[in-house]
Amino acid sequence: MQLNHLSREQLELLLVDFAKRWLAHDGLWFQQVEKGHGIAEAIKLDVGAWEQFTVIEAKRIMAFLSIEPGGGLPALKQALKYRLYAFINEQQIEEPDPNTLIFKMVDCRVQSARRRKKMPEFPCKPVGLVEYSGFAQTVDPRIRTRCLHCPPDQHPADSVCAWEFTIE
Repeated sequence: MQLNHLSREQLELLLVDFAKRWLAHDGLWFQQVEKGHGIAEAIKLDVGAWEQFTVIEAKRIMAFLSIEPGGGLPALKQALKYRLYAFINEQQIEEPDPNTLIFKMVDCRVQSARRRKKMPEFPCKPVGLVEYSGFAQTVDPRIRTRCLHCPPDQHPADSVCAWEFTIE
């Protein structure tokens, strides 16, 4: 791969484009399964895929950033910033106390697209429960994950979903 001729700005745009391509494939795959087997089966299969993918993604990010397993909430905070969709979604991290981290998806590309198309929000909570807990536990098995809100839940205007991570 020849990237050395690209400027920093072009490389950053390429990262965003890669993330958009990945998300487009994920969405198209889901829609095909939903069309052929219904939304319940599509969500079930999506959960199975995310159980595996979230661990792979966490391990790859940890290796890239030289994060050792067991790094607690500081390691999780760092790793969350390098997830594929972090390049295309607006997210926010709050630390109300040393043992708590709150991750908010302020603007989710999937949900924004659905709103533009006048579609109902995608009920991603079952997938999110597996995705966020699996990611956090890969970073540090001591981390516990709790969903504060995620579609189909009602949510405040400042975030589509929010997840609380705690460690004792």
